Amino acid sequence: MKSLLLSFLVLSSILLCQVQVQAQPSTTGDVRGFVYDDETGEPVIFTNVYLEKTTYGASTDVNGLYSINKVPAGNYTLLCTNVGYDTTRISIQIKAGQIVNQKILLKQSDIVLKTVEIGVKKVEAQTEVRTSTIKITPKQINKIPSIGGEPDLAQYLQILPGVVFTGDQGGQLYIRGGSEIQTKVLLDGMTIYNPFHSVGLFSVFETDIIKNVEVNTGGFDASYGGRVSAVIDVTTRDGNKKRHGGKISSNTFLSKGILEGPITKMRPDGTGMSGSYMLTAKTSYLDRTAPLLYDYVNEQGLPYSFTDVYGKVSFSADNGSKFNLQGYRFDDNASFQKTSNFGWNAWGIGSNFVIVPGQSKVILDGFFSYSTYDMELQEANQKPRTSSIGGFNTGVNFSYFLPKGDIKYGIEMAGFATTFDFFNPLGIKITQDQYTTEISAFFRYKAIVGKFLIEPSVRTQYYASLPAFTFEPRIGLKYNVTDFMRLKAAAGVYTQNFISTKSDQDVVNLFTGFLSAPEGALKDLNGQPAANNLQRAIHSVVGAEFNLGKYAEFNIEGYYKDFNQLININRNKLFNSDPDFIIETGASYGMDLLFKYEYKRFYLWTVYSLAYVTRNDGIQVYPPHFDRRHNTNFLASYKLGKNESWEISARWNLGSGFPFTQTQGFYESVNFTGGIDADYLQQNGTLGIIYANELNGGRLPAYHRLDLSVRKNWKLGKYTEMELNGSLTNVYNRANIFYFDRIRYDRVDQLPILPSLGLSFAF
Repeated sequence: MKSLLLSFLVLSSILLCQVQVQAQPSTTGDVRGFVYDDETGEPVIFTNVYLEKTTYGASTDVNGLYSINKVPAGNYTLLCTNVGYDTTRISIQIKAGQIVNQKILLKQSDIVLKTVEIGVKKVEAQTEVRTSTIKITPKQINKIPSIGGEPDLAQYLQILPGVVFTGDQGGQLYIRGGSEIQTKVLLDGMTIYNPFHSVGLFSVFETDIIKNVEVNTGGFDASYGGRVSAVIDVTTRDGNKKRHGGKISSNTFLSKGILEGPITKMRPDGTGMSGSYMLTAKTSYLDRTAPLLYDYVNEQGLPYSFTDVYGKVSFSADNGSKFNLQGYRFDDNASFQKTSNFGWNAWGIGSNFVIVPGQSKVILDGFFSYSTYDMELQEANQKPRTSSIGGFNTGVNFSYFLPKGDIKYGIEMAGFATTFDFFNPLGIKITQDQYTTEISAFFRYKAIVGKFLIEPSVRTQYYASLPAFTFEPRIGLKYNVTDFMRLKAAAGVYTQNFISTKSDQDVVNLFTGFLSAPEGALKDLNGQPAANNLQRAIHSVVGAEFNLGKYAEFNIEGYYKDFNQLININRNKLFNSDPDFIIETGASYGMDLLFKYEYKRFYLWTVYSLAYVTRNDGIQVYPPHFDRRHNTNFLASYKLGKNESWEISARWNLGSGFPFTQTQGFYESVNFTGGIDADYLQQNGTLGIIYANELNGGRLPAYHRLDLSVRKNWKLGKYTEMELNGSLTNVYNRANIFYFDRIRYDRVDQLPILPSLGLSFAF
């Protein structure tokens, strides 16, 4: 704990010294501010702001903030360009030693300049490392075939490089060899423990309110902690600060509604205090429509239902300082084979803020959130399994902008409570009730040195319940070889406290209990006491980016993740004296290729991933059930009509088969009820399975599926429009295997061909 605080004080001292140096008499000044959409008052993110006829410029962040530093004093024209907006020019005067705070309002334009869009993306690629990082916007999500009438983030994530999804129903998402517990998911700073519903086509996120999604598949910087594989960071937009509006839609899968508007209207010139609200809700009735529309699926139809509610209020000050308050409630229920019922519910509340001091070069932001997640699985002839987790996260960050780069550092605290009840196949109950706290600090430095971009960072964490202290250095690099070619690399050390009750040996298991690391001593694969009970990994990534002409991009990355310590529940526990948990190791390595082409009405996205994933439990090295060797995705969309009011989209996925453990035979299993005096001659046994000695030695057949959708949009007024959409999921009705019920000798397949029709109205 003392080491953590000392590290934070050292980082603070470094920044303070830099601020003091900059405070000396200077012939330069700074200009900063926020860029807003003039129509809605929403921040415009990742847009370029620069001083005309100079090399001074910057890009806005996720809050719409830009900062141009150490500009020689004088008169300038501030210029801002972005696709879909008119170019804005503002005359400003920069005085030595002072900060000019300049807000920019962008007016929407009907003219779309593709060359400007490509230029903006190229500038961003040349000034951001972004190794193993993909940014997603609602515009991109809407290009995916709208399965069930609603394009969803869950569907889009499946086409990203390095991402594997194990099933259309009850499947989970795995990123570059990490299990789902090893991927951190954030929604406006709030931790989301399960972002996907039981039917794998839908997430808990509402597409129409998403502002930005950042997916870090590996090698991410020290501003993120607590996970050893990947991060999905979802940010929602603020509500409309100018007018009340919304959207309602309905289709064969679900219905939803959005309502937003001003609490305090933004003034025409953007000055003064403003506030807004936003409320969304969606509910699925697939369990009720399936017997009528999809009665050919199986005897029980599609037994899924869920309800999601999300709300947010936002307030912004004249200088750009802002405060958000948001909350959510998600529910999910599923029944399978009439023998098992799985359900979960989650709720959370959070807030975040940005403070922009008048003449200070340091920008302050912070967050607080509380989230809970409860689940239960009930199966025939078995005792129920339950798990819950709840806790808080809070932190504060400081950002200091440099002429060619920035410094960011911060401190975070978290506390969690977990409960877990589980009965293994021998009827032995495993229970854990635990409370844990964590405190961490990070420091990140970004700089452009000639053609090099360097991004070193370090994170220190103290896990109070174990106790354990970690030092996690990380680095990101990029070299701009030419205007159209860039080399990049990243590496880092990562730790996490959370573990899962789902073994990597499980092929199908809806129940994923969340636990904190056990407090008792564990032994490693060599029989020696482990230094701590954390899950640990080391990442290394290398790659290259290419601009192929004006409209095409190509990206290639190779990666290696060394999971040098994984904590798993002991599925082979026979006696109460046996440990509840064991240590394993693992590795993940491979290559991802991405080709993207966008020109006028046509959009093409092609991904190929080659991956190898292994686990070592001390007995043998085996591939986990999500080890998909080859995975290919094609996405194409084309807009038709004079006003591009028609759009046709297609997505095709081909993946090699997942591994599974083969069956050697069966036997009668007797539980010996009554102990040693039991009359086993009079007892009825159950059917036991003899598994092959080699874990996951077999491979299921390859998976492939084609989805199509078409949509038609009618512009009814300035703010009103209607859209009709239709889709076909699994167009050629491929029988993709989900799992095989060994006891019943029954094959269970993924979703069959599913047509859908939907209608939406925005106002």
